[in-house]
Amino acid sequence: MYQGLIDFFKDKSVLILGLGREGRATLGFIRKHYPDKHLTVADRNPVKVDDANVTLICGENYLDCINDFDIVMQSPGISLRDVTVNEGTVVTGEMDLFLRFVPCKKIGITGTKGKTTTTTLTYRMLQAQGVPSMIMGNIGTPVFECLDEIEGKIAVIEMSCHQLEFSHASPDVAIFTNAYPEHLDHYNGFEGYIGAKLNIVRYQNEDNLFISNADQLLEDVVGDLGFVRSRMVRVSRKAYETDEFFRKLTTLTEALHGELQWQDIFYAATAVREFGVSDEAIEKAVSEFGGIEHRLEKFAVKNGIAFYDDAIATIPHAVMGNVRSLGNVGTLIIGGMDRGLDYSDFVAELTDAPIDNLLCMPETGYNIADALEAKGCKLNIVRCETLEEAVAKSFELTASGKACLLSPAAASYNRYKNFEEKGNAFKRLVQKY
Repeated sequence: MYQGLIDFFKDKSVLILGLGREGRATLGFIRKHYPDKHLTVADRNPVKVDDANVTLICGENYLDCINDFDIVMQSPGISLRDVTVNEGTVVTGEMDLFLRFVPCKKIGITGTKGKTTTTTLTYRMLQAQGVPSMIMGNIGTPVFECLDEIEGKIAVIEMSCHQLEFSHASPDVAIFTNAYPEHLDHYNGFEGYIGAKLNIVRYQNEDNLFISNADQLLEDVVGDLGFVRSRMVRVSRKAYETDEFFRKLTTLTEALHGELQWQDIFYAATAVREFGVSDEAIEKAVSEFGGIEHRLEKFAVKNGIAFYDDAIATIPHAVMGNVRSLGNVGTLIIGGMDRGLDYSDFVAELTDAPIDNLLCMPETGYNIADALEAKGCKLNIVRCETLEEAVAKSFELTASGKACLLSPAAASYNRYKNFEEKGNAFKRLVQKY
């Protein structure tokens, strides 16, 4: 089914750059088809591989070897912004090769926020119709782990900017949810970040479909879209105002709040209609949807306070949208790693935000607190050194009948491995308080 993918590695020297889950999936695939092929794995951290035909290169200088190989299989998240790649070296990754060589229908979803919800809804709508499909990609399952099961099915793929960075093919249906500054430390600025994401549509043809945001026109963000050759459908977060069916969908689940999350439903419904999914199947999938963990997840009610884990909200735009969606936030917990994002608009919005208490954690939270106090903000601003302290303060300060929302507006890497670890820590602290 994918002989071209197997042949891609034939007679080529291969470097697997990064040995996370995707790197190990790559190693497993190559070893399955080339049992005796010598491979090299490079990783900043010490790693172990039980394979005599694998050379390990670990440590701070692990990127220095890149130009010694014909093929570099880059794992998502490893930045090559300061590396010069010679003409004879091809940098690629699992997403690129899956799109290029695996002959199945593909729906790809990218964007700064809403990817996982839209991907999950798309898959569940297809399943509700009985359409053979698989969910994969940035949502947790490397595409190479799905190769032996994908034949005859539609691949529903969440695609991060890192996975798209070196892609030279696009899916049959591409969804671009929105575009806001993020991962600027990985790329040399916003232009590089958006340029990577645009690969989801860059290689589409006239028979393909591109679903984009009607409320944030991509051309206003990136300029000319003259390279787009596919059919384009723009979906508004306010589509329920003019579309009776979309309006009905917004009433079918309590797990999705407000226009920003309703738009994810509309993206998914627009995509699956391309594959003959009925309105009845779409309704069934939405009505059974219980939400995504760490994405505006209501997980507890204690002392009359509803607690929401929104640890995935690592940019300011997502935070304020969710504050407005809930409408009854008494306490907002923000703060995390400083990645150089511009928080001036966020500070301006917080000044008049419909919340009572703002709990600010390092690093960005402290900076935001300073800026708000300098503006004479009337919110009750409390600096909390740890998440434990923030949870204790939330019980002390939040009025019964209101919500406490963890929505950091920043990455979690200064204290936690990822946003999932931070969200889980928040939930544990609330549950045992």
